[in-house]
Amino acid sequence: MTTVKTLLILGASGDLTERLLLPGLGSLIAGGIASDAALVKGLRILGSGRSPKSDAEWQATVRTAFDGVKAKGQAAKDLVTGATYVVADPTSHDDLSRILTDIDGELVIYFALPPAIVAEVAKTLATVELPPGTVLALEKPFGSDSRSAATLNRHLLKVVPEEQIHRVDHFLGMATVLNILGLRFVNRLIEPTWNADNVEKVEIIYDEDLGLEGRAGYYDHSGALKDMLQSHLLQVLSIVAMEAPTSIDPVDFRAATAQVLRATQVWSGEPVLGGTDAPSRRARYAAGTVGTRTMPGYTSEKGVDKSLDTETLAEMVVEVNTRRWAGVPFVLRSGKAIGVPRKEVILTLKPVGFVPRGLKGVESPERIVVGLRPSSLTLELTMNGDGDPFGLERHDLGTTLEDSPVTAYGEVMRGVLGNDPTLSIRGDVAEQCWRIVAPVLNAWQKNEVPLESYRAGSQGPAAWRHDVTV
Repeated sequence: MTTVKTLLILGASGDLTERLLLPGLGSLIAGGIASDAALVKGLRILGSGRSPKSDAEWQATVRTAFDGVKAKGQAAKDLVTGATYVVADPTSHDDLSRILTDIDGELVIYFALPPAIVAEVAKTLATVELPPGTVLALEKPFGSDSRSAATLNRHLLKVVPEEQIHRVDHFLGMATVLNILGLRFVNRLIEPTWNADNVEKVEIIYDEDLGLEGRAGYYDHSGALKDMLQSHLLQVLSIVAMEAPTSIDPVDFRAATAQVLRATQVWSGEPVLGGTDAPSRRARYAAGTVGTRTMPGYTSEKGVDKSLDTETLAEMVVEVNTRRWAGVPFVLRSGKAIGVPRKEVILTLKPVGFVPRGLKGVESPERIVVGLRPSSLTLELTMNGDGDPFGLERHDLGTTLEDSPVTAYGEVMRGVLGNDPTLSIRGDVAEQCWRIVAPVLNAWQKNEVPLESYRAGSQGPAAWRHDVTV
C-alpha cells in the first residue's frame, strides 16, 4: 500500500522553489534509482504563498522545473497533475489551520521563506495541530547570530523533536563534497597524509563570476561572510577535518562533524593573509567586465543600501584545535564577480625532510586539489623531469568526476522525504557556526578591518596575493 505524503512548501512562489527545490525533487526521478522512486510515490506537492496562483499555474511551474532536469515518465506526471496551490500567510494561525485540514497522511513542511519570518512561522506552527511524525525542513541562515539561532531552535523544538528537523545546507548534498569521505577514509595513499604532520595549509574557496543577480533583498543584509563562510564553507570544513565516524548515519556522522566545529575558532597564529595581521579581510566589487558581461559596481546594483558596507568578497582564517589539525591554518574564501572563479578545496603539503644533493628544479609545494565545481581531483606532484633525469618538474595527475544526475538539492530532498537527517545540520552545530565567525563580525562592525575594493572581473584587490592571474 502506498503511503500518502504531502510536501507543503511555504514560500512556493519564490525563486528558491523554482530554481533549486523543485528541480532537486525532479532529479530524484531523473536519477532512476528505485529507492528514490519509492520516496516520491504517492507524494503530493502542495505549494503555498501570499501571491495568488492557480493550481494550473502551479502545475506549470512544477512541470517546467522537472523538464529542466529531464524528469520524465509516470512518476513525474503524477507529481505534476497532483500538485495544488493555496494562498496563505504562513504566520497566520487561521491560514495554517485551514491548510492542515486538507492534509491526509504524513507531512513534510519546507520553509522556502525569507529568514526574517522563519521564527514567526515556527511560533505559529506550535499553536496548530500537526500530523504525527511531521518533518520540518529549513534553509540557512539559521538565525543571525548565536543567540537568535538558539532562540529559533527553542521555537522549533516546541513543534517537533530534533530528529524531525532538517536544517538544510545543500553544500552537504554536493556529490564532490561527499566524495571527500571516500578520498579521505578509503584511499590508502591519501589517508595517512591527511593531518598536520603533512599538511601546511588548507584552503576552502568558492569564488563565483556571478554578481548580485537580483538578490539585494537578502544579500545586502548578509554579505559574503554570512552567506557563504558562516554556513556552506564551515560545513565543508567539518567534512575535510572530521575524524572517521563509525558509520555514515545521522548519529555518528553528525557527531563527527559537530566535534570539528566545536574545536574550531578564529586563527591565533602567525599572519596568513599576506600583508595583514588580522585573521580576516573583506572587499566589495566595483564596476568591471566579467567574461563578456559588463557589471556595475555593487553599490550601483538595484536595491543596495550603500550605508550597510556589505562585502562581496570575504576571507577568514580559522584553526581546528584537535590532535590531527593543531597548528594548520584553514583559509575560507568566497567572492562574487571574480574573473577566474575557483570552487575547490586545496591541501598544500609540507616539503619532505630531506632532498638528496644533485636533484634540482621545482621548489613549489605539492598539493591535493579537490574541485567542487566542476567535480575533479588533482594531485600536484614533484617528479623527475622528462629531459634531465636529475631535474625535477611539476606533474599533475588529475581526473574529472562524473556529475551525479541527482542534484545537491536532490540529495537534500532525499534526506527530507526519507526523514534521514544525516546531511542536515544539528541545532547545536548551527549555533557553533555563529560562535566561530562572531569575532570577525565584531571586528568588521567596529571597522577594525578595512572594506577594500576590487574590479569586477579581477581576482580581488590588487594588494591581495592571488594564485590565479587573469
